[in-house]
Amino acid sequence: MFTREEWVGKLISNPHVLTVVEPVRKRNFLYYVTEHVDGQTLRQWMHDHRAPTLQEVRAIIEQIVVGLRAFHRKEMIHQDLKPENIVIDKRGTVKIIDFGSARVAGLDESGAPVNLPDLLGTVGYAAPEYQTGEKPTNRSDIYSLGVIAYEMLTGELPYGEGFTSARSVARLQYTPAMQYNREIPAWISGALAKAVHRDPARRYDALSGFIADLTNPNPDFDQEGAQPLIERSPAAFWRGIAVIALIANIILIFQLTK
Repeated sequence: MFTREEWVGKLISNPHVLTVVEPVRKRNFLYYVTEHVDGQTLRQWMHDHRAPTLQEVRAIIEQIVVGLRAFHRKEMIHQDLKPENIVIDKRGTVKIIDFGSARVAGLDESGAPVNLPDLLGTVGYAAPEYQTGEKPTNRSDIYSLGVIAYEMLTGELPYGEGFTSARSVARLQYTPAMQYNREIPAWISGALAKAVHRDPARRYDALSGFIADLTNPNPDFDQEGAQPLIERSPAAFWRGIAVIALIANIILIFQLTK
């Protein structure tokens, strides 16, 4: 695992990805050396900034995107993007760390043993396809990035505590970001909903699309009603259906007893 993580780190040279450096002396133990980052994890930053502005969140997400794009251009997927795996130094520079779960095109398809964890990602941040057995793609990282942005703006996770099996994925209920934070514009809420959609085909296919919709209002998301109620709030949708069915049954019974 350490050898793989070091190898992945050396393949990427980007100011928003932790730099792996050559050790100054011969190694007698299994380890690798990285640059020192004087700062804190994004999790700690979120703890200190309970109600960040949209501008603050966007500035951090934009830097994560630059680092994540470096992985994708090397045909890699990070696969474990979460606040604990992102650090912010004292100058405000954001860096992605921990490459132990990274998927490398060609290497992971070769059949060679790669010693990855049995369950990739972290519950709450990992895309549903890791549970359903679908092949992960760049959209899987976009999902995790969307969850991070959602949590920064709301303090919550889009699907609660997440999911631990394919069966629980089928029962996922999304809560729109606007329901947790009324100050979030409809177009931002819509962008987050698209980024974390449980169907990979309905997510953004590129990081640039997500950033564009976080920066400039997308007319498709400009009105809350532009998104069907069943997608905005499945629980509210089915409660509405139940109420309608109940009223219909009462009317039917009344007609039959006249």
